[in-house]
Amino acid sequence: MSRFTRIQVALKMAETGMVPVFYNADLATCKNVLKACYDGGVRVFEFTNRGDFAHETFGELNKWAAKETPEMMLGVGSVVDAGTASLYIQLGASFIVSPVLKPDMAKVCNSRKILWSPGCGSLSEINYAEELGAEVVKIFPATQVGGPEFVKAVKGPCPWTSIMPTGGVEPTEENLKPWFDAGVACVGMGSKLFPTNLIKEGKWEELAAGVREAMAIVQRVKKK
Repeated sequence: MSRFTRIQVALKMAETGMVPVFYNADLATCKNVLKACYDGGVRVFEFTNRGDFAHETFGELNKWAAKETPEMMLGVGSVVDAGTASLYIQLGASFIVSPVLKPDMAKVCNSRKILWSPGCGSLSEINYAEELGAEVVKIFPATQVGGPEFVKAVKGPCPWTSIMPTGGVEPTEENLKPWFDAGVACVGMGSKLFPTNLIKEGKWEELAAGVREAMAIVQRVKKK
């Protein structure tokens, strides 16, 4: 059972403005990355469902996180079917993110009051997702569907829509400012936030510093 409600997750996404997206098959690496993000100010973190036995890694990570990073809202991304969503919900996921829009996933998540963020690539898909109860919709791949200009176009007729772009988002002011100027609620950020060399060399303090800097940029451009 999730330790956080879907409303708490949605509000924290908007408050912090950034959701790191990460996967590694090694549990110890995941713990170190999660702790580095926590120390860097992150409070919403997406573990991606990739690789064999990913759910087992997540289950152990979530148990550890409840003790070591108690304010972290740990969810799961790259979920493409209702059965997998159910599996991760049973393991305590605080939210479910999907690259696709599937109504049966909405039913599963809504029935357990878990935030569900489906991937959308058009205003019609976004509208349908909101009809199905999505509080925050993911646009993916964000750059390919139109980037900040797409977000701005959507927010024109639908200013109530909360959007989280993922794919092509980078931890720089030059990249982040256009997204927030366009009206995103938060951004999902993956590989650009986690330099491979820092993870391979176990430089967790440097990783935390990079995350902290990215969070500072997000907060700065959000206020402008």
